[in-house]
Amino acid sequence: MVSSSCVKYIRLLLSNAGAEVSMIRLGEVEFGYDPLLHSESYFTELMASEGYEPIVSREEHIIEKTKAAVIELIHHAGNVNSLIRNSDYLVERLGMSYTYLSALFSKYEHITLEKFIILHKIEKVKEQLEYGEFTLSEIALQLGYSSVQYLSNQFKLVTGISVSDYKKSESTRIPLELLGKINQDI
Repeated sequence: MVSSSCVKYIRLLLSNAGAEVSMIRLGEVEFGYDPLLHSESYFTELMASEGYEPIVSREEHIIEKTKAAVIELIHHAGNVNSLIRNSDYLVERLGMSYTYLSALFSKYEHITLEKFIILHKIEKVKEQLEYGEFTLSEIALQLGYSSVQYLSNQFKLVTGISVSDYKKSESTRIPLELLGKINQDI
């Protein structure tokens, strides 16, 4: 569960199946159910049929919390990215060293945490460009880039096209849950 629409969908899915959701947020859900009506495996299979696999190990749980924290930072925290370094935010949010989080993330996701963050930043740039509410300078500032040139270079490196060419083209955004899973070379 990596987006707010996923959270809403999971709440609806579980409620419709007779579960009482007590807590739900990015990457986590707690719910109760009547064991006379359903088993735990019923809900596990229900979630899996919709593409949501349960987290088994402590390390997988940390990975999911890391992904959720990156999404919160880049996509939901407004201008915070320009005020705090990504690594500092993750350390503060998760209470673990960035070195540990980065090594664990690479081990399980086969992409570095830094690249994962960059992919999300570029997706946020695409979103902002489509909305047309901010200039490229404002977007660069919001996302913590030191300059428009640096953002532009990274954008081209990730997407294969320049920002101006992207604006002219049919936009191709990538769903957040697929970032880092499909072949995206940086």
